Amino acid sequence: MSDLAAEMLDMGRRARAAADAVRTASPETRTAALHAAAEALRARSDAILAANARDSARARDGGLSEALIDRLALTAARVTAIADAVAEVAALPDPLGRELARWTRPNGLDIARVATPIGVLAIIYESRPNVTADAAALCLRSGNVALLRCGSDCLESSMAIHAAMVEGLQAAGLPADAVQLVATPDRAAVGALLTGLEGTIDLLIPRGGKSLVARVQAEARVPVLGHLEGLCHTYLHVAADPAMAVDVVVNAKMRRVSVCGATETLLVDRAAAAALLPPVADALAAAGCVLKGDAEARALVPGMTAAADADWTTEYLAPVLAVRIVDDLSAAADHIRRYGSGHTEAIVTEDAEAAAAFLGAVDSAIVMWNASTQFADGGEFGFGGEIGISTSRLHARGPVGAEQLTSYKYVVRGNGQVRD
Repeated sequence: MSDLAAEMLDMGRRARAAADAVRTASPETRTAALHAAAEALRARSDAILAANARDSARARDGGLSEALIDRLALTAARVTAIADAVAEVAALPDPLGRELARWTRPNGLDIARVATPIGVLAIIYESRPNVTADAAALCLRSGNVALLRCGSDCLESSMAIHAAMVEGLQAAGLPADAVQLVATPDRAAVGALLTGLEGTIDLLIPRGGKSLVARVQAEARVPVLGHLEGLCHTYLHVAADPAMAVDVVVNAKMRRVSVCGATETLLVDRAAAAALLPPVADALAAAGCVLKGDAEARALVPGMTAAADADWTTEYLAPVLAVRIVDDLSAAADHIRRYGSGHTEAIVTEDAEAAAAFLGAVDSAIVMWNASTQFADGGEFGFGGEIGISTSRLHARGPVGAEQLTSYKYVVRGNGQVRD
């Protein structure tokens, strides 16, 4: 066994040992740990920013795109937001011990379904150092233990954030091993996590680009929760308010182009395209967005680049938007069904019946009416952050917060019953 393999296996065993302590800790203890971690993040802000500056400089020297550097970069305001998010998780209702259902059988047995932690979660992510705090906080709130493996681009930033989280754990009397960070950029560490570390890992959660998630889903020997792509759509219905259409589409595409909830394809109802598309296109162009459209869209917006078939399945994560004119709501739903990734879709319309039809017909993890797809975020859902977005139809779906990181067990109470 190599030194790295032995080190990773030791991390898994220590995580499993810490799991009992976290699972049985009182809600008050876990809350205290989160508040202490939030304060430690604020106190360590300068060290975190210095580490992030080194990460960002290496990334820029290595030729990383500015969009990806934006995902990596921290500011004083962003560090404060990270700390605030941890404190917000601390304020959430504790998800453990909830009775999800309870009933009594004819023989008198009292049966309850009760929320419990999943156990040891391995979270593999790329250039977002804030995930270090979000994942650790949500795991702690839900009574789980975290094994964190960040991308090499944000390793120093993540190590600085991890130190603050461990400070919070120890201040509350919880084991430091409850949140561990793989402190090497060696990609073999990911391979070790995918094996499950001899059964010490209960769930893998990848959060990153398509190649990372595809590898995890293909090679993991333990269950995986996550999404492959955020190929999100916004559909402008014939009854869309023109001003709202401009505001929603520009925000959905351009607020932050590198997030998985950014709209990548705009669908426009043919009957209203002449009125709706030109002002939307003008606003997008003014914001620096490149439009790639079908023939009908290009006829309405001269200068628009021609879209190829591949554009309907491309997650740009850049200021580029594919545009297609569709016959009606049914055609929009068909397009989403054919090309979408099951992440987030939105309709803009003043017609409540049309909105209801869209929300029912589109089977993505998140469907929206008159709202930007960039609200596809656990913090915006009131989860105090998220560990990722799930497009799975099993277990959690959509933003994964503390409540979604629980499983359940059955508690059966009797008074001497025996089975015939």
